[in-house]
Amino acid sequence: MARSCEICGKGPRVGNKVSHANNRTKRRWYPNLQRVHAIQKGTTRRIRVCTRCLRSGLVVKAV
Repeated sequence: MARSCEICGKGPRVGNKVSHANNRTKRRWYPNLQRVHAIQKGTTRRIRVCTRCLRSGLVVKAV
């Protein structure tokens, strides 16, 4: 699925953009996804992973 982390499943969040006049329009916040070479099930794959999964060590990067 596009724009989602393949480890934790984090995807876009929705909310309102609020102007100075308090007008509200819909907007989206996207996760900080990085494409990394990672080892999964003994093979090297390119996956899209959020930076929180990278920082917490849930992803084993390939050398």
